[in-house]
Formats: sequence, structure tokens, C-alpha cells
Amino acid sequence: MVSGKGPAGYDEEQVPVFAVEERADGVYVQIPPVMPRKLVKHKPSHLLEEHAKAPGAPPRVLFLSTTAMDEGNPRFSTSDALLEHALGRAKELSVDTQLIKLRQLNFKHCEGNYSKASHACTWPCAITERDPEDQLTPVYEGLVHWADVVLISTPIRWGNASSLYYKMVERLNCVQNQVTIHNKVLIRNKVAAFIITGGQDNIQAVAGSMFTFWSELGFVFPPFPFIAHSRGWDAEDMQNNVRQVQASDALREASRELVERAVDFWKILDEHKGEMEKPMERAGRKANPLVMPEEVEV
Repeated sequence: MVSGKGPAGYDEEQVPVFAVEERADGVYVQIPPVMPRKLVKHKPSHLLEEHAKAPGAPPRVLFLSTTAMDEGNPRFSTSDALLEHALGRAKELSVDTQLIKLRQLNFKHCEGNYSKASHACTWPCAITERDPEDQLTPVYEGLVHWADVVLISTPIRWGNASSLYYKMVERLNCVQNQVTIHNKVLIRNKVAAFIITGGQDNIQAVAGSMFTFWSELGFVFPPFPFIAHSRGWDAEDMQNNVRQVQASDALREASRELVERAVDFWKILDEHKGEMEKPMERAGRKANPLVMPEEVEV
């Protein structure tokens, strides 16, 4: 804290500033503040508005690529290739589709407001609200408002999903945090599925991490909700990994069937969405501690 003024774009705002004096017997704070709190009313974000889907409209499928590369010097991406096969099948199914490549978006890293206080992590994200140049808005719009089905592809990088994937995921904490602090679920009756590829291994751990996060947002999963491929821990012949994926009719068909399963599952879910609106007990879920019983003397 230096001046108490808001960040760029919010310069007119001010948190309370108190005069402080250090003495031999302690630190003294003058009350009331020498500079009072000042909040400026801003126009509500369009992300807070309802985005109703017209009755009878076709399913909407969002494809998210999280592989990183220099667009000026492109290379073959196995995860992108399989995602594009899935996209092609979705178009054959007469569903609405949208493709987002994270590498084409200029968006900031999460600033960790949640680390200061749970209520400091807000929906919409504070970065999105104060920085019109931040380009993660299409992802928020797609996930929260537009998509019925989301298909996410990632390469494996040192046993984990891509750095771009995690950069996005950290910025999605504001979506999950609405459940934690307001018991408000932004993601309802939406289906997620994954494509995971890499030269080396750790597919199960990557998939497990992805399932945990996307389920905590509120997504559900179709039968056999991911496809994956790797050459294994001891493989360094990446040229053969690329060649294997390029030549595999089986992987192409698997990617096409994956999106078809996800859309079919969403249709079943949509028919029964009224049953999915039942209230849920929060015990045993994130940020919901149990009430401690009284201690019993032995």
C-alpha cells in the first residue's frame, strides 16, 4: 500500500488512509482516516447479464485449444489436430460450434486476489472489469453463458497440462469462488470432455487434475470422457510421436466419437435438467468445514 488509490482505470477510487506514528511503546493509528474510502459506481459487466438460449436451438459446443506456439512459426500440434477432427464431426452433427485458441488471446495472469481474502476474488474477474484490453472475456462468455458442451485439448508438459491451460484455469477461480462464498453455481447442466496428448507420459494424472477442477466448476462428464495418447516416459523421438498421430485413423475416429458422446450426453442431461436443480448438501466439498462437535471427556 503506497497511496491507497485504485489501479490504472480506477484512479478515482480510494481505500481509507490512516496516519500512523511509531512510538517506543507501539504503533499508533489516527482515527478517523485522513483520506476516507471512495468508491465510484461502474456500469455492471455484461457478464452479469442473463444470456438466455432460444428454445429448440441446437446444442452449442465450445472447443478450447491450450497448446502454445508462435503463430508466425507454426508447428504440428497433436492435441490441436485431434481437436480439429472433433470440431469437424461437430459440424456434421449440425450443432453450433466455436473454437478458441488460447495462444491467440492476450490475457493477464491471475493476480491471486483470493490469497488476500476469499471475497476479494470476484465475478466477473477484477482484471476483466478494470482492463478492457484483457482478452479472456470470450472464454468467460463461452464457458458460463454460451456453451452446452466444452471440449478442451492440452499437450503434456513435464507431466502436466500446458502452461497456457493453467494460466486460464487460475483466472477461472472467480467462477468457482462464487460457489464458495455465495453458494452460487454459474455452471449448470454443461458437459466437459478432454483431449490429452504428449510425447511423454502422465496421462492419468493430467486427466485426474482436469476432472477435479472442471467438476468443481459444475461440469459433468459423458462416458469415457477423454481420449489420450503418449509415447511413454522413455520416449524422446518426438518426430515419431507426430508421425504416429498424423497416420492414426483410430485416433481421428476416437476424437470424432468423443464429441459425439459429449453432445449425446448433453441431450440426455437437457431432457432431465429439472431433476438436476435439487439443492445439494455442501458438507465434504471445497471450503465447507464441518461443525466441530463438543469434546467428550474420556
